[in-house]
Amino acid sequence: MKEFFKHTYLNFRFFLVAITFVALFILAYIFPGLLSIVTILFFVALGLVAVDLILLFKQKGIKASRLLPEKLSNGDDNPIDIKITNLYNYKVDLLLIDELPFQYQKRDFEIKTNLNPAEQKKITYTLRPLERGEYYFGNLNLYVNSPIGLVTRRFQFAKDAMVPNYPSFLQLRKYMLMAFSNKLLEYGLKKIRRIGHTMEFEQIKDYVPGDDIRNINWKATAKRNQLMVNQFQDERSQPIYSVIDKGRAMKMPFDGLSLLDYAINATLVISNVALKKQDKAGMFTFSRKVDNKVVAERRPSQMNKILETLYNVSTDFVESDFSRLYIDIKRNITQRSLLLLYTNFETLDALHRQLPYLQAIAKNHLLVVIFFENTELYKLTNITAESTFDIFQKTIAEKFVYEKKLIVNELQKHGIQSILTAPENLTINTINKYLEIKARGLI
Repeated sequence: MKEFFKHTYLNFRFFLVAITFVALFILAYIFPGLLSIVTILFFVALGLVAVDLILLFKQKGIKASRLLPEKLSNGDDNPIDIKITNLYNYKVDLLLIDELPFQYQKRDFEIKTNLNPAEQKKITYTLRPLERGEYYFGNLNLYVNSPIGLVTRRFQFAKDAMVPNYPSFLQLRKYMLMAFSNKLLEYGLKKIRRIGHTMEFEQIKDYVPGDDIRNINWKATAKRNQLMVNQFQDERSQPIYSVIDKGRAMKMPFDGLSLLDYAINATLVISNVALKKQDKAGMFTFSRKVDNKVVAERRPSQMNKILETLYNVSTDFVESDFSRLYIDIKRNITQRSLLLLYTNFETLDALHRQLPYLQAIAKNHLLVVIFFENTELYKLTNITAESTFDIFQKTIAEKFVYEKKLIVNELQKHGIQSILTAPENLTINTINKYLEIKARGLI
């Protein structure tokens, strides 16, 4: 009986009928001749309520299940499927309320639908998580109305489900699919003719304009009576390290995701691309100290190791120690490597404090400093100033935007390559830079 009352709700239609009968009984008090008719109608209404309860509780009713992925992809739209089967022998109206993880703070999520007798329906909605970690789903609640619609019965399914939210593996799959389908150009990735310059010989081929004349094979040219060039295999198995600054500067959010999460998603993709290009992929993070290390290797399990390491990375809200980073790199990375450093500098003074350490790292490795445009400031620079305050805001915003460009020039002046990118374009621009470096044979 307790369960019966726990899962039974009175609808708006029920209260509307109840208010109507209150008004009718008041009217019957004034006009006694109406009392018998109103009484009959009242018992008819009670009978309809009883019939409604019997229709809802006599049969098995509704069967439903929530189909969750093994893990969620951070910053992407993840589909959640709900399968519902109507076991009633009549059409029902449904209100679906799924108890979403607390990270969304959404208390008004509901989906309305209806099902014909014995009909099965799949309902899909998407979730875009913005924080890595564990996401707990609550009950899947279904509120069912019969055609009478006076009473609602509640069904509950899929209690207490947990799904971990990992860095964006959906983005990783997207770039892999684009690579195999030759659609990279549509997303801004450069198509670069890549010719190796190592001493590992590959073949002799006809000379075409653009080939390096230093590779002309004069003996083959004399035999064929036309220019022939040597072609060498491209450099492979080079260490590619993603170095992620997890200090407080990387906590700044854009479009819901922090700069740290953008860097983590890009690291996952570039590591996969590097492994596909026969290079070794590794990573580590730093702030007060260097940790979360994954040594650059080409093992089949390397991507899974990087993914699991990135899952646990979080900012510690302190000022990052670049001197500690330099010492650790000098001590532990002995082979010349490509270091993709994800960090953020807002002012030229902030760069100058760390520049000696960046220069020291760049002496032994190819260092690429990747930092971020403040897209909110860009919006301010494009507004039409209508007041003194607007002029002040626009001027300050333009100053900070210009200072970012000065940071790029300062790094270039000291022989350090850099990428200044909007957060949403980070992955594309990082892959472009990697392909450019490989094509130019800089490592």
